[in-house]
Amino acid sequence: MTRPSVLFVCVHNAGRSQMAAGYLRQLAGDRIEVRSAGSVPADRINPVAVEVMLEEGIDITTEQPKVLTPEAVQASDVVITMGCGDACPFFPGKRYEDWKLDDPAGQGVETVRLIRDQIKSRVEALIAELSPQ
Repeated sequence: MTRPSVLFVCVHNAGRSQMAAGYLRQLAGDRIEVRSAGSVPADRINPVAVEVMLEEGIDITTEQPKVLTPEAVQASDVVITMGCGDACPFFPGKRYEDWKLDDPAGQGVETVRLIRDQIKSRVEALIAELSPQ
């Protein structure tokens, strides 16, 4: 069986989707292919998101926000949106989930930690579904 691929999408690809991708890479290793993108990418990763992920031992400082393309969606088995609404292209046969999470943009470290922890638990559940041991 080929390894499943997951695409995390949020508006700016600077916070939620980057944290989710960081967790999935760290926790699933090479068992799951990971992508992230944004409908309107920011110019850099949210520094508070970087800070709270470093607390977890995950370094996302080298990541860059990427623009969402139809090709990225088409190449993914699971597309997880986080507040990008109708900007996400739809392809039949893909699994879509919408994770309702607060946007960490402009939030303090305590709030972003809470968002991070919600993302971690959802990523752990996703890994259990996609690559059972």
